[in-house]
Amino acid sequence: QDFNNLRALCLSQGLLFEDDTFPAHISSIGPNLLPEDKLRQIEWKRPIELQRHPHLIMDGVSRFDIMQGEIGDCWMLAALGSLTLRKQFLENVLPKDQGFQDDYAGIFHFRFWQYGDWVDVVIDDRLPILNGRYLSVHPRTSNEFWPSLLEKAYAKLQGSYENLNGGYLSDALVDLTGGVQVQFSLKDPPPDLEEILKAADKSRCLMGCSTPGQPKRNIELRNGIVQGHAYTITGAVKIHYKNSWKHIIRIWNPWGHGEWRGPWSDDSPQWDHVEPKYREALLRNKDDGEFWMSCENFREQFSWLYICNNTP
Repeated sequence: QDFNNLRALCLSQGLLFEDDTFPAHISSIGPNLLPEDKLRQIEWKRPIELQRHPHLIMDGVSRFDIMQGEIGDCWMLAALGSLTLRKQFLENVLPKDQGFQDDYAGIFHFRFWQYGDWVDVVIDDRLPILNGRYLSVHPRTSNEFWPSLLEKAYAKLQGSYENLNGGYLSDALVDLTGGVQVQFSLKDPPPDLEEILKAADKSRCLMGCSTPGQPKRNIELRNGIVQGHAYTITGAVKIHYKNSWKHIIRIWNPWGHGEWRGPWSDDSPQWDHVEPKYREALLRNKDDGEFWMSCENFREQFSWLYICNNTP
């Protein structure tokens, strides 16, 4: 489908685009994502029906725009959270020639890397709503829609929303970058794990990690970590602590809330022993899903580390 031709046609006819290849129908959701009675209750609504002034992007693109919906696609959203930190990759995936203000015709497009090529995926902007709530990613700012529309395009690429319900973070990192990914088992981590993390952060790689356990069950441990879940790594630093140095890692949960409660978490006493200027620069004490933890705790709580860059 050619985005520019289809949009021009819709604008000339005064119509909003309806995508026959990924229709507003149960077939696009998938038969087993929800019980049958709930599938029948799904309504499809455009952002202009949901909000008075919808925007594709407001104040730039951020991982904090993303809040996972009913679909178990944390693996894709964790990769997307990492992508928001790397603007050079983001512009490939999220073309700038679209929005709700100029030339709006209910049509959008996003690009994904598939089998050695960038594939342009065209969608209409009808989103699945169940009992007044987003089935898909819901925007933290109620009128910003890039996460929901990008997720819809990825669902179309994969065949249905149901096909996003469980997957591999490593695959999503490659689909969003065309890059090369490497993974490390944290059961038997490399001896220089701290240096690998710091070097990857410095060279602006995309990074993610996952916890052991059953992905469909999402059991939250008392320490705040969710089992069978994918997370984004958003930073790795060596910090002066007491009289020595400490490697700490910043991690983000694509639910948009729910954080680690152990050492180096938002309210932990470890931060009292860090110089105020570093504490202010590093610590965001909010329930936004993002937290710091030590490298030792990271190895204990997580099972895999994924690193992706555009060159090996």
